Amino acid sequence: MAVLFGGLYGFQTFKGIMIAKAIGAMANPPQTVSTVTAETAPWRTNLTAVGSLRAVNGADLALQVAGIVQSIQFNSGDSVEAGQPLLQLVATDDVAKLQSLQATAENYAIVVKRDEEQIKFNAVSQATLDSDRANLKNAQALVTQQKAIVEQKTLKAPFAGRLGIRAVDLGQYLGAGTTIVTLQSLDPIFVDFYLPQQSLAEIRIGQDVGVAVDAFPGERFTGQISAINAKVDSTSRNVQVRATLRNNQARLLPGMFAKVEIATGNPEQLVNVPLTAVVSNPYGDLVYIVDDLKDGQGKARQMFIKSKPAKGDRVAITDGVKPGETVVIAGQLKLRNGSPVKIDNSHVPVAEAAPNIVDQ
Repeated sequence: MAVLFGGLYGFQTFKGIMIAKAIGAMANPPQTVSTVTAETAPWRTNLTAVGSLRAVNGADLALQVAGIVQSIQFNSGDSVEAGQPLLQLVATDDVAKLQSLQATAENYAIVVKRDEEQIKFNAVSQATLDSDRANLKNAQALVTQQKAIVEQKTLKAPFAGRLGIRAVDLGQYLGAGTTIVTLQSLDPIFVDFYLPQQSLAEIRIGQDVGVAVDAFPGERFTGQISAINAKVDSTSRNVQVRATLRNNQARLLPGMFAKVEIATGNPEQLVNVPLTAVVSNPYGDLVYIVDDLKDGQGKARQMFIKSKPAKGDRVAITDGVKPGETVVIAGQLKLRNGSPVKIDNSHVPVAEAAPNIVDQ
């Protein structure tokens, strides 16, 4: 029995040793990855925000009196000048009353003129002249009041700009305050946005900004900061900022959502790599660097990094990567420290700091 159990124990020990040798002899197969060579390039920190476009002057035009539309003197989408008549309500009764008041005022003016001639000969008393002058002033005030009422029946453009879509028709009864058409001054145009209070030290009046809108993908419109609010919002601790943009083609419209970018500081020469090279984990950001590169193969080395905020498809690394090192940008999920790698760069996409952006 002792010999039997001894033989079984020896066999199991021998089997374990042979399995361990076989596993140890197995080669760690290289993992296929894509890489780039880390290079230095000018890098400038940007502030980013989202905002909304707003007209320099914009209003929904309406009349302060009710009435029936007699004539419409504009078309939807017209460009108009300040003071240009746009719409007229029926004002026959008001005009007739104005003419009556004007006739009364003219009569009082004649009476006053006659009194002034007759008083030289003591033909009328001073009291009569004073009374007639008062009547003249009252009649003239009534004329002015009635002119204002008549003018309220006419809609005029308060400023130059572009009209929207007409919302009323001929013969329609309009209540006081009914919106007739919108008028927007489009060139220049404002973009309003908010920045954290920590950014106040990095912005100033006249600083350049870049704006992108979803309506024109791949384009960036340029402008300058024109105003910074005099207070910080006590709830969000953000400050409102306004920039002014050129818009001579009227492509930008009030109400559009906008992405705003402000370049701050001076350009620095920093190592930058595609954003896909960075792997995030609870301990910090890291990249994989390929060492001992020979014939397209090498060994992966894990390196923790410090970086700037990303711009487009690229990120600047301030610590952890040196110029000229080979950095893995695809296939990192298969790697661990010391993994052998095989490089295949046949399908590497282009990574740009500002992809598909054209300045306008």
